This record gives sequence, C-alpha cells and structure tokens, in this order.
Amino acid sequence: MRRRRAGATLAGMTVPPPSLTPARQIAIREDWLALRREAPLDPALPIVDPHHHLWDREEERYLLAELLRDIAESGHDVRATVFIQCGAMYRADGPEEERSLGETEFVNGIAAASASGSYGPVRAAAGIVGHVDLTLGDRATPLLEAHRAAAGARFRGVRNRTAWHPDPAVRSNLVTPPPGPLEHPHFVDGARRLASQGLVLDVWAYQTQLPHVAALARAVPELTVIVDHCGGPLGVGPFAGRRDEGFAAWRREVLALAALPNVVMKLGGLAMEVGGYDFHRRDAPPSSEELATAWRPVVETLIEAFGPARCMFESNFPVDKGMVGYGVLWNAFKRLSAGAGDAERAALFAGTARRVYRLRGAE
Repeated sequence: MRRRRAGATLAGMTVPPPSLTPARQIAIREDWLALRREAPLDPALPIVDPHHHLWDREEERYLLAELLRDIAESGHDVRATVFIQCGAMYRADGPEEERSLGETEFVNGIAAASASGSYGPVRAAAGIVGHVDLTLGDRATPLLEAHRAAAGARFRGVRNRTAWHPDPAVRSNLVTPPPGPLEHPHFVDGARRLASQGLVLDVWAYQTQLPHVAALARAVPELTVIVDHCGGPLGVGPFAGRRDEGFAAWRREVLALAALPNVVMKLGGLAMEVGGYDFHRRDAPPSSEELATAWRPVVETLIEAFGPARCMFESNFPVDKGMVGYGVLWNAFKRLSAGAGDAERAALFAGTARRVYRLRGAE
C-alpha cells in the first residue's frame, strides 16, 4: 500500500505536518489521529487517570468537554481523573504567590460540575494538584491552607516547575523554570509543610535531576513524592541518537529512587517531544502494539523496581495527544501489563491512584 505523506489528504481534508506549540508540545492533529482507531482491550477494567491537564490557550482548548469526549470515544472504563498543575487560569493580579489560587478555583468548578452527574459517570478532577511555591519554606503554610479552602477535599497536593536542563533543546514547559528549585535551601522546608497537611508532591524532573529528587525524598521521609512521566528519560539534545546509553543512566537513577519507600512512579508521559520518539512524524499514528514495544524497557523496569502498589499508569493528556489518541494509549498500557495478575493490574490502573491521592467517589 502506498504510504501517505505528511500533509496528504484524508477524506478530502489536508492533514498538516507535525509542529510544536509555543509550549514545546506536539500540536494535536485530530484528522491524523483519526487514521488510527482501536477497539478497547479489556474494556471492563476500571481506570483512574491520575495525570491530565485542563486549559484554554490561544492554540488549544482542552476543558471538560474535550476530556470527556476523549474518554467516551476511547471505550475504556475511566471512572475518575486527577488534574495536575499546568499554569492555567492564574489570577491576573494580587500577590504573586497567591495567583496560582486561580487555577485551583478554576479546576474545582469543573470538578463540581462533573461531580453533579450532569455530564455522565466520570468524576473528572476528583483530585486536584495545584501550585504553591515550596521555596517559600514555612511561608508556604498559609498558601496551602488557602488552596485547601478553595477546593476542599479535592485538593491533594502541589507541583512546582522543576524540569530543567542546561541544553535549550531539552524543554517541555510553557514557562522554563530557573535551574535548581529542588536544591533551593528552603524547598525542603516547604516540602515538610506540605507533608504536615497530608498532601503529596508531584515532581516532573528529567533523568539528570533524579538525584535531587532522591535527596528530597530522603530529607522528608514523611512526604509522598510522586515522580511524573517515568522519571523523564530523555531522547533529544545531547541524548539524541544515544538511547541505549541514556537508558542505562536513567535506569541507575530510578533504581535508586525505588529504594525509597515514599516515592511513587507514574507510568506515562513518554509521548512528549523530549522523549525522542518520532511517532508523530509518521504518515499514520502508532498502534498500541508499536507503543508497547517501544516503551516496554522503561515501563517494565519501573514496575519491577517499584512494584504495582507504587506505580500508576497516566495519560498526560492533552500533552501526549500530539503523538497518540486516548484509546490507543490505554490499549498500549494494557498490553504492557498483560503479564500481571488481576490484583496487580487493578493497582496499576486505579488502585494506586485512589490510595495515593486519597480520592473520594472514584469507585
């Protein structure tokens, strides 16, 4: 069969070639994603999606309607989701450290609408992870309390902007953070304030930063540290074309993290540009078999090291949607976990997320 070129027509429409948004995310091409549809594997397996974003940006809108559409079209049994900080709807004025309250208020409104049942059975944003600058140390306490007041029991933790690398080719954020927030002398103090309120810390860090994550987890053993996106294995910039070497270095660091009982790992986020995969540059989207084959070394290493009770599959939507559709993504995860027992799969797809984020109404 003749291969379709990027920019070729689909049902009389032009499918544009891939591009990056200003946030260094692969632009979503719905027509291209429509070239690959798969029936859901094991459609009755309950899922809690513990990592997605919501925003309304000039180049992209992804709100409750878009999230629920992706879930419904996938055919997978997604029961609930967790919203993760992304800098959406910050307040336009007021003290700088309080502006992120706008995001928590915005998402809590969406969560309340979802919880009404008016939009179906999915409980979107049943957990909310917002932003409080932990480098404020002890001064983070009143801010944490303000976020909890804004979202009640839905507010489950915070995430700071931490993913950083000196090479400008290694970038995955709308706003590039300054280097070193994890090593800031007051970050540990802020993390202790977080733990004292029963909240968790999500960390998006590249593989080169994992020693700093480990140092933080050791310094605050009472804090649950959730490492996003498989610990940030890299495949761009100085890591391009050196996957085996990079994997070996990444593996050493994640095994060190796994030795710390307060660290939990999210399995996903591998469809970002920084990971070095090029599925988005192909004529058709990848199949779940192709993704499972490509991602198996990373995912199997993590499940073996952390165990299902400390791992959870995540969609990282809509960021990962530039490379793969929601249904195909969860099929890939189901293929990657096919060798696990029923109890282990229940933990990987829902149980770990429910327990770690202490979700209500996610059954």
